[in-house]
Amino acid sequence: MTTIKPEHFLWDLDDDGVATVTLNRPERKNPLTFESYAELRDTFRSLVGNEQVKAVVITGAGENFCSGGDVHEIIGPLTKMNMDGLLGFTRMTGALVLAIRNCPQPVLSAIDGVCAGAGAAIAMASDLRYGTARSKTAFLFTRVGLAGADMGACAILPRIIGQGRASELLFTGRSMLADEGAAWGWFNALFEPDELLDNTRAVAARLAAGPNFAHGMTKKQLNIEWDMPLDTAIEAEAQAQAICMQTADFERAYKAFVKKEKPKFEGN
Repeated sequence: MTTIKPEHFLWDLDDDGVATVTLNRPERKNPLTFESYAELRDTFRSLVGNEQVKAVVITGAGENFCSGGDVHEIIGPLTKMNMDGLLGFTRMTGALVLAIRNCPQPVLSAIDGVCAGAGAAIAMASDLRYGTARSKTAFLFTRVGLAGADMGACAILPRIIGQGRASELLFTGRSMLADEGAAWGWFNALFEPDELLDNTRAVAARLAAGPNFAHGMTKKQLNIEWDMPLDTAIEAEAQAQAICMQTADFERAYKAFVKKEKPKFEGN
């Protein structure tokens, strides 16, 4: 497997198979550039079929997650682009969300401080989100004259926090505070700032040690069942589960149960 060596963010893969993506421009609250958008998209696309990486944690350097697109390196140039260039950019940002959703590994975001714009969309695309009391999440597109419809927000955010709450955030661009995010289901848990990354990695490690093929199947079904009628969804899950029952991990779990041992999954 080719080693992932990004230029525009930090990448670390530990012995548990947990990769950590760190947005690393702390002096600017970790904004994204055209290059980092594309490299993140390509990195998550490359995780399909990657058996070394079993879970991914996304975080930001310093005391913030991500402030969105860089005002000077993205917003300024966008005001001078023609329609073809603009559509190319918006399709690329959407492709990043699709890459996060379509990779089979669980993706967890460790969110401290500012989580805004495209940063909020990256967190939204993650499977699990963990924050701190000082986390502030804002889909602030309307505050710069744009629609709240960006990077799949109108499709995904209502499914996480509900239609009414999502509508308010997308119309107003206001910050969702940490206690709101926890109460609304945006955050799976809140931790102290100095414990956030370690606790998020610990969750990722537990997932990485689990049945990885089955985790990928769960994520796939969560994606594709959004617009299925119930009878179609139940049949799809019946087929997915029957496939998982053919894996060696399923047999390993049974044998471990019989022996009153903890199963050791191998992802096949």
